[in-house]
Amino acid sequence: MAKVNFDSNSKELFSSYQEALKNNEFKKLIKRLKINDDLAMKYTSKLENTVGELNNCKDCKGLVFCKNKVEGHVDYPILRNGKLVFNLIPCKYQQEVSLKDRSKENICIKDITLDDKRRLPVIKWIKEFLTKLENNEKLKGLYLHGNFGCGKTFILKALFNELAKRRSTCEVVYFPELLRDLKSDFDDFGSKMEYLMEVDFLLLDDIGAEKVTEWGRDEILGTILQYRMNNKKVTFFTSNLDINELEIHLANSGSSVDGVKARRIIERIKCLTDDMELIGENKRV
Repeated sequence: MAKVNFDSNSKELFSSYQEALKNNEFKKLIKRLKINDDLAMKYTSKLENTVGELNNCKDCKGLVFCKNKVEGHVDYPILRNGKLVFNLIPCKYQQEVSLKDRSKENICIKDITLDDKRRLPVIKWIKEFLTKLENNEKLKGLYLHGNFGCGKTFILKALFNELAKRRSTCEVVYFPELLRDLKSDFDDFGSKMEYLMEVDFLLLDDIGAEKVTEWGRDEILGTILQYRMNNKKVTFFTSNLDINELEIHLANSGSSVDGVKARRIIERIKCLTDDMELIGENKRV
């Protein structure tokens, strides 16, 4: 065991850590996370909880038999900036339920009608995207903008259902509602942010419809996009605003105007996506 730096107040914690190390599964988790003893000791209790939940999953026969604190999930750590961040990771049974829930929407690629030929470029892009995915080629998401009710979200949800069938983790979030949820639920703020940063495919729906604040733009949107850009996470957007209109929208937060910070967001979106316009009949009326 490596040398651990601790003061007299840490003796009890150190003792608990030494006891935990007697468990081979605990030691394996420490090795898997590639963390040192100093850091692991600070999270002994939570790491032991993770080991216990992973053990519960080994012989589990289904969600009805789940013994974990949150049904169908394991509270699992990820190393970030020298700290451990714990997130609820769905088990295989929970993933199956999520997949079934998505399929209930009955939206798939074949359901996208081609009565409006203006949809053809987007359909072609999606088919090329799926081909690249099958060939393990580098992927970019899509910034899909256009008029109200033309089917932007419908089309991308069909794509996401296809991706979910391939066992990818996917999430579609209505961006204005996401900001409200994060602001009102600080208890789960960290886990929600972590999930949005880590999920394989993310769709931020209706960006540009939110009320712009510095917190929402810089701390939420900026943080999510920076992480996903750095870690090559595929990200999609729908908006009623083209990219230039979105930049103007993001620059205006309350009584202040900050074009530099808006430009940073736009550059991240451009790095993450291809830009396409979809104009069509408003099918909501």
